[in-house]
Amino acid sequence: MYFCPVIDRFKLHIASKFQNFKEQKLLLAFSGGLDSRVLLDLLCQLEIDFSVAHCNFDLRADASEADALFCARIAKQHQLPFFIKKFDTKSFAEEQKVSTQMAARELRYTWFDELKEQGGFTHLLTAHHLDDQLETFMINMGRGTGLKGLRGITTDKILRPLLIFSKNEIEQYANEQSIEWHEDASNAQDDYLRNHLRHHAILQWKAAQENLLQQVTQTFDHLSLAQEALSVVVDIFKEKHFRQQEDIISISLDALMELKPLAYYLHALFETYGFNHVADLESLLVAQSGKQLISSSHRLIRNREELLLSPLKIETQGEEFTWTPTQDLTDPIKLTLIDKPLNSANTAVLDKNTLKYPLLLRKFHEGDYFYPIGMKGKKKLSKFFKDQKYSTLDKENQWILCSEEQIVWVVGQRVDTRFAATPETLNPLIIRSH
Repeated sequence: MYFCPVIDRFKLHIASKFQNFKEQKLLLAFSGGLDSRVLLDLLCQLEIDFSVAHCNFDLRADASEADALFCARIAKQHQLPFFIKKFDTKSFAEEQKVSTQMAARELRYTWFDELKEQGGFTHLLTAHHLDDQLETFMINMGRGTGLKGLRGITTDKILRPLLIFSKNEIEQYANEQSIEWHEDASNAQDDYLRNHLRHHAILQWKAAQENLLQQVTQTFDHLSLAQEALSVVVDIFKEKHFRQQEDIISISLDALMELKPLAYYLHALFETYGFNHVADLESLLVAQSGKQLISSSHRLIRNREELLLSPLKIETQGEEFTWTPTQDLTDPIKLTLIDKPLNSANTAVLDKNTLKYPLLLRKFHEGDYFYPIGMKGKKKLSKFFKDQKYSTLDKENQWILCSEEQIVWVVGQRVDTRFAATPETLNPLIIRSH
């Protein structure tokens, strides 16, 4: 290999930033454009094994087909495994009611994830460079993003080995090496915000500040260090105050209220669960018990002096299950038949003669009542829950065993007197919940 400043920098960058790079199974996102074409060449120069994946979004008629043929030819020329998929991007955008750009992004990365899983690829490579970083910084700044967004393009999940190079350096290298590439005509248009910034605002900024990209690189480094330091503080708080039991996390309100600045920490703590609106989170802290926020993936509920965080589940509130207790039940919960009673709320000792089969397993219904053993008279189940200090999630997760319309057992909590075995009961039905 002859000496070349770009190749030499690329080699040093790979060695310092990407451990065991040559030992990974890599997949390159390859459009055939300048950036990915140069990245492909540099990887080949370093004799790194990788495969190539090309998306044909079918947005530019013959030009899209020409790009696909070009990518296939380059992959064959370098003896690289090649994957290609054609998408009906416009139809997908209409169905999902998103922009063409967003549709292409969704289709692209969904397919890449599928390829990674099917082919056992450890990492996806993309050809984003330093100019892309600056564009992303400006776009995110205009969206009112936080510190994380101002870092630009990150390498948390996708490897981006060209982030140290400017667009000019990449193009100069391609020309010096006589590298062939396909230019996407849409890149010259101002239809998208990124292109408009690239062609106007950033171009003028570069003209006014000669060393702009070098200074921007330092800024990204500083922002990344600041984010890393704050992430450590957030992680320490989570480790101390996010108490998990099964799939529910409880967080002390007192601990949250001590955080300063509160708005920043609320965003940092709950953003990963889909809660992005700080004002809503702040309102929840002072709301009545039972109030909740719902994201695309989680629920956050105010429960007395704590918040309860849980993943969204498929609604089972209206589902009912029948069970004839001749054998153990395994779904939706585990109930086993045992021979001897245990002195535990998890065990129900019942008089078989009072039951009508099949028994019914369901969740709470408004207006439910029962005659709890150890208490006088009947009691509304909602009042029982309140006395037992049930949270909203506790109520939703509570299973109830019934004989026809009558409650037999609030599973794991209290048996109904009408169905409880007495000392005179012969051969009682004994059920244990797990």
